Amino acid sequence: MKPVIVTAATQGELALLAAGLENGGRISFGRREIYEGVLGGRRVLLAATGIGKVNAASATTALLEHFGPEILINTGCAGSYGESGIGVGELVLATAEAFGDEGVEAPDGWHSLELIGIPAVSRNGEAYFNRFPMTGWALHKAEHLARAAGLTLHKGDFVTVSTVSGTAGRGAELFRRWGGICENMEGAATAQVALLYGVDCMEIRGISNIVEDRDLSRWDIPLAVERAQKFIQKFIETL
Repeated sequence: MKPVIVTAATQGELALLAAGLENGGRISFGRREIYEGVLGGRRVLLAATGIGKVNAASATTALLEHFGPEILINTGCAGSYGESGIGVGELVLATAEAFGDEGVEAPDGWHSLELIGIPAVSRNGEAYFNRFPMTGWALHKAEHLARAAGLTLHKGDFVTVSTVSGTAGRGAELFRRWGGICENMEGAATAQVALLYGVDCMEIRGISNIVEDRDLSRWDIPLAVERAQKFIQKFIETL
């Protein structure tokens, strides 16, 4: 049976899942330490990739090359755009991931990578530039699980950025550009690699903050990552 791989930027975003593994332990792989064990009868690998797109892509590539999972789940915290109406501590499920700031700044404004005309991924006759879709069956399963548990799960596109939006104005700009509900720093890179390898992919995060003029006193990262991990644990147990 193929394993389930869960990735996040940091160990703290995986700690609760790691504690719940049966026969769990650390192994060294891809110049990183990952956790391996059993959850709900399934072999599970937990990998902290490091922050940002390069770390996420390099770790994900090594994991998919070596382990060939049934599904790749990306998690962690995210900042919700004020226009989405999603509050701190709530759960969000990605329908797709988009590179929010990769493109062309032209005299008439910003354009996506489609202006250059070179796809990031070409697969099954389709060209993908900034946006990478998530796997349908995983989305439906996550929604069903949330309804059965009486949980609110906000669904929409996520935006991946290189520079975290620390002003309300920047958040509003990205919301207008993509219509996404939240932002992070790794998700689109992970989704791109999964698409390239033909591996099913899901991303669920907890909201740690609202994208506004930066004020860390209003953030709650522990709550966000705890709720995301608890949901993922249930998801894996019901596979």
